[in-house]
Amino acid sequence: MAEIMGLAEAVAAVVRDGDTVAMEGFTHLIPHAAGHELIRQGRRDLTLVRLTPDVLADQLIGSGVVRKLVFGWGGNPGVGSLHRFRDAFQHGWPVPLELDEHSHAGLVNRYVAGASGLPFAVLRGYAGTGLEGRVGHYRPITCPFTGERLAAVAAINPDAAVVHAQRADRDGNVQIWGIVGVQKEAVLASSRSLVTVEEVVDRLDPVPGAIVLPTWAVTAVAVAPGGAHPSYTAGYSERDNDFYVAWDAVSRDRDAFRAWIDTHVLHADGAGVPA
Repeated sequence: MAEIMGLAEAVAAVVRDGDTVAMEGFTHLIPHAAGHELIRQGRRDLTLVRLTPDVLADQLIGSGVVRKLVFGWGGNPGVGSLHRFRDAFQHGWPVPLELDEHSHAGLVNRYVAGASGLPFAVLRGYAGTGLEGRVGHYRPITCPFTGERLAAVAAINPDAAVVHAQRADRDGNVQIWGIVGVQKEAVLASSRSLVTVEEVVDRLDPVPGAIVLPTWAVTAVAVAPGGAHPSYTAGYSERDNDFYVAWDAVSRDRDAFRAWIDTHVLHADGAGVPA
């Protein structure tokens, strides 16, 4: 049964130094509030798993939280590079960054295998991508029925998953709708999970296309209104496109980045909404 608790308490209970942590949300429902709490609590040596590391990953990497990134594509959406990501990988600042690059399809299938209790998944992919021989959890495989050359990817089972959602009920069942992404698979594949939500309600009324993460699959639920900002939460908030544009200048300079983190994360109230 999921326990409903404060954000700081939930992060402390779910994520530990050295963990492999999936933080998912695709354009929508990106768990920024929880990520900021990881920075405030000084987590270190995390392996971050994220299909599309963007501003949240840049903030975590630049704050020295992440030592390894497992990902499919990285960048500031619609703007350009992640400068803290580049600085860590190219220059080891603030700590060296190890990369494990996949295609989106490959990493999604790793999640699906992990959530399904299987050791690997099979897909058509990787051939011609330049990732052959560079991806540690990918192997070519021959179909025993057709002889077709396919790709096998090892299951991923993170120590913890952290996602954002619209709401939970008082029993800890979580409801998500909109662009769902791989939140469900990440939670089911992980040993522990934290879901931040906009609100806790008495009843989860049906919403077209919604999914429910049952309370037995979730470790902790924390209320964090606006917890996806500058991403958005369908039905609650809009995407802050100006933030993504402004982030490019902030993240280019180490001192500017540290000043931003100091003001908007380390000395913020934990709500996860930068001023």
